[in-house]
Amino acid sequence: MNVWRPGNRIRLLENGEAYYPRVFEVIRAAQREVLIETFILFDDKVGRALRDELIAAARRGVTVHLTVDGYGSPDLSEEFVGGMTAAGVHFHVFDPQPKLLGLRTNLFRRMHRKIVVVDATLAFVGGINFSLDHLQEYGPEAKQDYAIEIEGPVVADIHGFAAQVVGGTREQHRRWWHGPGHRHLAPAPLDTQDAVALFVVRDNQGHRTDIEEHYIGALRRAKGRALIANAYFFPGYRLLRELRNAARRGVDVRLVLQGQPDMRWVQFFGRMLYDYLLREGVRIYEYCERPLHGKVAVIDDEWATVGSSNLDPLSLAVNLEANVVVRDRAFAQRLYERLDELVRTHCRLITSEEVSSRNPLRLALSFLAYHFARRFPAWVGLLPAHTPRVEHILPREGDAALGTADHAAETPPNEAHGL
Repeated sequence: MNVWRPGNRIRLLENGEAYYPRVFEVIRAAQREVLIETFILFDDKVGRALRDELIAAARRGVTVHLTVDGYGSPDLSEEFVGGMTAAGVHFHVFDPQPKLLGLRTNLFRRMHRKIVVVDATLAFVGGINFSLDHLQEYGPEAKQDYAIEIEGPVVADIHGFAAQVVGGTREQHRRWWHGPGHRHLAPAPLDTQDAVALFVVRDNQGHRTDIEEHYIGALRRAKGRALIANAYFFPGYRLLRELRNAARRGVDVRLVLQGQPDMRWVQFFGRMLYDYLLREGVRIYEYCERPLHGKVAVIDDEWATVGSSNLDPLSLAVNLEANVVVRDRAFAQRLYERLDELVRTHCRLITSEEVSSRNPLRLALSFLAYHFARRFPAWVGLLPAHTPRVEHILPREGDAALGTADHAAETPPNEAHGL
């Protein structure tokens, strides 16, 4: 990690309509290994389609590891999980904790990454979970989100990281990488074929601020434009300062934030920063078509990032996150065009008149919000903490029947679930 790798082929995938069919197609062609990390896996149409693809892969001898977060995926049934483990899928839960009075207790240090690596030759990184609410058929609450498909040298870094999470070794990683790649898989249309890319993670050990530092560095160097779309926006003081400084020196700084939030309190706190940013020349747009869940940015003509990290205290100071940073004109232009269209067709511009208020209460709240953002990373370190663990769920007696009862081998899982 933290090494720029040239020569990568990258494709932007927008929403579940593009993401799920391609991920399932690649899993179906897997010959050796599938590694998946996801914050949310639900027992719904999408979750069951993934489950069936993984069962089918495990049955044909592919090594399959699936890791979910204990907070984000708390209610999977024994039947849902047992069908996978009985078929040979290695199922892991990050930081499983019992509920207290019906409430989840593992609030902090969530495994928020969304990573898929197949045969160590092709990877997906982004913000899309495995749940129905990433498809438009879910309705007005369906999420707007992004991921990328990657093939090339940076996949070695992603694979090495994901393999270590589930107990793999560097030597296994090298054997996978130098082995043969996918066969019988139709090539996907690419947005770029020679991109320089970097895999970046945030953890609570040696990489606490890595993702934030890449944002800050790119904003510091920005000369023309910065377009950032982020679902949960409440960054720390340093990032706010770089947004302000970029706008002051004439950079076209635009933020695309939630206008139809899935969590009202997130929007409330984010709006506490609007007056400060607007006064400095930052333009703020709220996406009002449906909830925005993306975590993407384009700065100038060749810097872009796609991943799982929001720009809020949880992602920047607590959660485990993963982004890919790309330096490539063609990919940056592709992402910029998609975001710019979103701004033009489905966003409303926030004006200073809407947010500027001399109301003493609002001024006090803005002051508190600003300084909370500045000091949160230091404060959160003082909270009581435990060392999260990854629990491997073993197959139980009788689970073998679950692995076969509802799986029709002659029906492709995508077709069975209408994806």
